[in-house]
Amino acid sequence: MLGLGGPERPEVVAFDIIETVFPLEPLRPVITELGLPPAGLEGWFAAGLRDAFALSATGDFRPFPEVLRAALDQVLAEQGLAPPEEARALLAARMKALPARQDAREAFGMIARAGMRIMALSNGAAASTRGLLEQAGLEDLVEHVVSVEEVGTFKPRREVYEHAARIAQAEPGRMALVAVHPWDIQGAKAAGMTTAYVSVERPFPPVMRKPDLEAPSLSGAAEALVAL
Repeated sequence: MLGLGGPERPEVVAFDIIETVFPLEPLRPVITELGLPPAGLEGWFAAGLRDAFALSATGDFRPFPEVLRAALDQVLAEQGLAPPEEARALLAARMKALPARQDAREAFGMIARAGMRIMALSNGAAASTRGLLEQAGLEDLVEHVVSVEEVGTFKPRREVYEHAARIAQAEPGRMALVAVHPWDIQGAKAAGMTTAYVSVERPFPPVMRKPDLEAPSLSGAAEALVAL
């Protein structure tokens, strides 16, 4: 629902998990240990997302950890690298132990104190998402953990956001998505949700649907949602 002055305060706030709440930066040393350049971190994750989106576009699905493993094999092969399996396994293990952004607890707390319910909405598995939230001490503030595995397709497909709305028992127009990914904002906007883009100093691409709110940090996005 939109008021005359713009979006209204949502009933439910869904947070994207990987990169939004748990940045990938701690994985960079492992990427370089595999023989890739430091920027290989972004290249590997982008390759994984590309393949996940291709699966969704053609009606297929594989769990995201499996997609990321295959993407890593491809990226390494392209660079002529063949690190031992233990080194590849270390990357997967470290991904399950990523620390949250420093202001994550503050952001979640602001949302909860304002009376809005919190949901985790991830392209990853529900179990690994819960593990990250528990390690970060955020699980007590999250009402639902929703994985794309429940739908069999990846964000930004509309079906994922509609499934999240059903789980929350709320209309999409009464929900918001917080994400650092423009493609995630695009999907949530298309599904009718309010959107809050966390820029972390990256401009939002003008070719996509403009977010309702934009802030440089998680806590800034939370503050903007509370102010609605």
